[in-house]
Amino acid sequence: MNSLIRSPKDFWAALIYLAIGLSAIYLGRDLKMGTGLQMGPAYFPTVLGGLLSFIGLISLIRSFLGKGEPVPKLAWRPLLLITAATVVFGLLVRGAGLAIALPLFVIMTAFASVKFRWGPALALAIGATIFCALVFVKGLGVPLPLIGRWFGG
Repeated sequence: MNSLIRSPKDFWAALIYLAIGLSAIYLGRDLKMGTGLQMGPAYFPTVLGGLLSFIGLISLIRSFLGKGEPVPKLAWRPLLLITAATVVFGLLVRGAGLAIALPLFVIMTAFASVKFRWGPALALAIGATIFCALVFVKGLGVPLPLIGRWFGG
């Protein structure tokens, strides 16, 4: 018996993209949308959810059309490190500030890679922190402290 799913990797990726994208749209449904210049709290999750859902739909179609790779063995260490980094960021960002939480997040997620090296990880952490501080905090006015209340900010 031949399976309709010709690319299991694309199929499961599609389900993940669709689940996250549709969840973001669903969770933001009662929030104010706003406009591109004055974004409301629903704007970003709705737009991002729509893009993720679109990518998921493309992957789902691909999974039925072309032969693809099987799903590889689950890599537990990177999964746990990236999940832990996300939780640590969420717990630290208000109290310690973006200047502490974001570099720690970047280094923890980089450490999940088998190709981890301190130099590039630190450079990426510094660059991402400066970029996010300038674009999101200063440019867009996202209410995140650069230095949190734990450090007198």
